Amino acid sequence: METKTRILIADDHQLVIQGMLCSLKEVGNFDIVTTDNCDDAFQLIKSNLKTNPFQLLFTDLSFDNSTKDTNLDGGEELIKAIRNNEIDIKIGVVTGHTETNRVFNVISNLEPNAYLLKSKCDATELDFAVKQMLVNKKYYTHEIHQKIMRRNIIQIQMDDIAIQILRELPNHPKLANLEGVIIKGDGSFLKLRSIETKLGSLRADLDAVNNTDLVLKAKELGVID
Repeated sequence: METKTRILIADDHQLVIQGMLCSLKEVGNFDIVTTDNCDDAFQLIKSNLKTNPFQLLFTDLSFDNSTKDTNLDGGEELIKAIRNNEIDIKIGVVTGHTETNRVFNVISNLEPNAYLLKSKCDATELDFAVKQMLVNKKYYTHEIHQKIMRRNIIQIQMDDIAIQILRELPNHPKLANLEGVIIKGDGSFLKLRSIETKLGSLRADLDAVNNTDLVLKAKELGVID
């Protein structure tokens, strides 16, 4: 008798769960369990470890049903708990969060096996994600992959001077005020003309229309806080 892949879905929206159930039933014969909170998800994973373990977990990042008694109030806390307990389960994030800094931090710090967007999480996407996860490969939906690639490229291009300029820019109403503020590696101050040149390059790199847009995009990419 063929052993079914066991999948646990954790999401606080029943419509999302139902949609994933329908999609997964289209692409395979899985043993699927669902829950609407992270505490239950963690207990289910632990209590089934020795008898009938789950191979895959799909979890949202944000849960709106947390209470004062909740221990794990979101998907990130759930993933951390799993990692800290060294539980062997492949983890897929299914969320609406597309903010580059949030995505980058989740992928860098928690290393989920998959990162999917709810808006694009159809049967085809889930089928591909499940297949990749089961053979220990990572799968990030196209939009997320592009964001991570762009974030990495921008990070490589950012030097200390660029970070200083981006951080100081919102604090000075006039660009000329930045002269005498930005410090070079040798301890001297960067001249206004060099600041303007650097800003032009940064606007081109981040495809920003002006300096205000530049700072907003740098924050969205997680380059500055």
